[in-house]
Amino acid sequence: MTDTEYQDRAEALLKAVELACDRLNEATDADIDNQRVGGMITLTFANRSQIIINLQKPLHEVWLAARAGGFHYKFDGAAWVDTKGNGEFFANLSRYASEQAGLTLSFNS
Repeated sequence: MTDTEYQDRAEALLKAVELACDRLNEATDADIDNQRVGGMITLTFANRSQIIINLQKPLHEVWLAARAGGFHYKFDGAAWVDTKGNGEFFANLSRYASEQAGLTLSFNS
């Protein structure tokens, strides 16, 4: 993947996260505060826990930090997948955000 392709796909991922937060705030009591600074989004939940998603441009990766741990994702041609074989980005984000928010939340691309 070229740097430009990575940037386009990574920006689309961040935009999808932002839109999902807006949708979830309208449809649920999640009250997710999402702040974006450059290539990083911080999701803050009502209980003050956070999930941080940031771009790692030199590695062509997206990193996610949650209470469950830190995870690295690479685009495999179809989806952003964990570099250690632990699943797809949006499925994992949904699981970790649900755990931290205390209600079922669904993020998707």
